[in-house]
Amino acid sequence: MTTTIPTHRVDFHIDGTRCAAWLTLPDGDGPHPGIVLVHGLGATHDMMLAQYEQHFAAAGIATLAFDYRHTGESDGQPRQHISANRQRNDVIAAARHLAAHPQIDGRRIGLWGTSLGAMNVIRAAAVHDVAAAVVQCPIVHGPAAARSLGPRAALRLVPAITDDLLRRMAGRARRHLPIVGPPDGFALVTVAGAEAGWNSTVPPGGQFDNRILAADAVTMVTTSAIRDARKVRAPLLVCVCDRETLMDPAYAELVARRAPRGRARHYAADHFEIYHPPQVTAALADQTAFLQEHLDVCA
Repeated sequence: MTTTIPTHRVDFHIDGTRCAAWLTLPDGDGPHPGIVLVHGLGATHDMMLAQYEQHFAAAGIATLAFDYRHTGESDGQPRQHISANRQRNDVIAAARHLAAHPQIDGRRIGLWGTSLGAMNVIRAAAVHDVAAAVVQCPIVHGPAAARSLGPRAALRLVPAITDDLLRRMAGRARRHLPIVGPPDGFALVTVAGAEAGWNSTVPPGGQFDNRILAADAVTMVTTSAIRDARKVRAPLLVCVCDRETLMDPAYAELVARRAPRGRARHYAADHFEIYHPPQVTAALADQTAFLQEHLDVCA
């Protein structure tokens, strides 16, 4: 997409580790409302987030995008350590960093999360006050996502997970496994179409580090945001893909029902189609209207 609104690096630190972050401000004088953009499993800033930065900033909403610790342009060792709790804390730190910016109204901060980022957004919003939250193609229940993998594929991962756990205890170099691969392949996600879908979010010349520490796969498939949804006091928009391929979409609908101020919108899309036209156009229209209402954006 054509970039017309400047984006600036505004890194922040959490527990002594630097997180790479990018701020996109709307035209005009602030203070502006703002949202934190929270991407999915293994994704980084250059994987599709530019279209959301540009769209929301043009609609009067500042955005802060960031790479989780241990991934992308952020610091942290070992690389590709993907921890549900650490990533939730990264989201909260990003929201605080955005709220403290002199051109941002700290009372009008929202969260936006996609795919596994939705899990992190809901879990963060359950313990950190925000003005609004939006999630799309949400992966919110690890056990349901694990069921889409299937028992045979899960069993293939057990030796790698065990090896990585032993390496961690011995202080040795860690073992990774692929995040996504072809059906019947060796990867955390082997649903048909998932590998092509992930690659469709990588821009020309971009890179996707298709690895996760093997032991982290256990927390990915056991963590859930279902109970946390009841604690989200902010208005919550759940954009449900009715042909979701990575998790039964009934769990996304359940999150919307359990959240005290939740609402669901449905799209005739699979997990990856919502990133691309024409579905992205419809989803962005709904998300923008919701955020403008709850972040008090002047038309």
